[in-house]
Amino acid sequence: MYNSKLYTILEHFDKYEQNRCRKYIQSPYFNRSDELVHLFDSLVSAINGENGVRLDKEYLWEKLQPGKDYDDVRFRKYCSDLLKLIEGYLAQQAYEENPLHQATYLMEAIGKRKIKKLNSTAIRTSRRLSSQQKYKPSSYYFYQYEVEKHLYQLTDSDLKRARRNNVEEIANNLDRFYIAEKLRYYCLVLMQQFYISEEYEILLIEEIISQIRKYGFDDIPPIAVYYQIYLTLTESSDEKHYFKLIEVLQEHGAQFPPEDAYNIYTYALNYCIGKVNKGQQHFLEEYFRLYQELLDNEIIFIDGELSPWDFKNIIVIALRLGRFKWVEQFIENYKDRLRESYRDNAVTYNLAQVYFYQKKYDKVIQLLQEVEYDDVAYNLGSKAMLLATYYETEEIEPLYSLFESFRAYLNRHKDIPVNRRRNYGNLIKFTKKLTRTMPGDEKALKKLKDEIKNTKNVASVSWLREKIAELEN
Repeated sequence: MYNSKLYTILEHFDKYEQNRCRKYIQSPYFNRSDELVHLFDSLVSAINGENGVRLDKEYLWEKLQPGKDYDDVRFRKYCSDLLKLIEGYLAQQAYEENPLHQATYLMEAIGKRKIKKLNSTAIRTSRRLSSQQKYKPSSYYFYQYEVEKHLYQLTDSDLKRARRNNVEEIANNLDRFYIAEKLRYYCLVLMQQFYISEEYEILLIEEIISQIRKYGFDDIPPIAVYYQIYLTLTESSDEKHYFKLIEVLQEHGAQFPPEDAYNIYTYALNYCIGKVNKGQQHFLEEYFRLYQELLDNEIIFIDGELSPWDFKNIIVIALRLGRFKWVEQFIENYKDRLRESYRDNAVTYNLAQVYFYQKKYDKVIQLLQEVEYDDVAYNLGSKAMLLATYYETEEIEPLYSLFESFRAYLNRHKDIPVNRRRNYGNLIKFTKKLTRTMPGDEKALKKLKDEIKNTKNVASVSWLREKIAELEN
């Protein structure tokens, strides 16, 4: 049962959701089988760790059918029926969380049943719910299209041809939804092409861009935002597009649900780090400012949690800016926002980073040797930090041993993206060359510097350049 879909879904429910789901299952409108309620209770009791409750099939069968021989076919049917009920509960939750969706279904139901006395009530309700919507992502305009479409049907507009109807509102909302979604996915394609060579055929995108330029759509948040993202991706050398994007985000950012807003800000973050990687260090401050904005506005927290990768990125940026006290306070303030399963490793790794920047290398080695990271990004970062630490402390024997084990790790993990493997492979290669280069050897140092400059994918490239500069002096 531990590997069943039932267990997997229920494991994600907190006590509040368990209680709500139980009420749903108990409702005679949805379920008339007491056995399914008993099966749900047994599974939840096991998940909650109640004493004596087991998850083997025979034990659960005895709870459902006391004294009867185990029937595998029937037990599977119970599990299948309960799974359908729980899926129905999840769908019902999603439905209840979207009042506009409810309004459109109400209008549709009234229209089908020809209950004309309820028309005005349904229309007022949909208008009221529309005006109360806090967020306006592209889906908002789809629901507005649905509302207007049902309004057209409820008012028999196709029969009343002598007066103006709402066809323009129907078409405009459909256009807004279509343009916003098309542009959103095109931006995803453009971003993906920075990492992998994949070609996509996105029909009508040139016509859509042309229409946006013609009509503006500045008052439609998803179109205004994604058009600006499109410009930062396609004309990245022109920094005015980035700063215009920040203006648009400050104007419209609060009109997106937090997860959508976070994904939008990711484009701005990627733009900044791209500029930093090209040597434009003033964008490092901008990168840090963006993360502070995400923290202050709680946009970065998904379901109340801080991603361990964002936690790491924020700390790296602040350390590169020399804000050591800020980092220590940040770790203390936000460590409890990390998921518990990640927390210890994330805190240990990032404390090691703090010590590395403070040149307390003995503490770095001590911390990194304590932990083996399950997450690939943390594991790669840990090995890169240890490599730099051994170099800084002139621990040549363990450094060369790490060269071999690190390269073996990269070769063994084929799931690591090719560019990332290349990044760290080049770090190993150039660090090894550093160890073989004598201080003051101008010819060798210039050759190494040029080689790094002409290589696209190099991890810790700023650190490598710093070490070359030290050998030049």
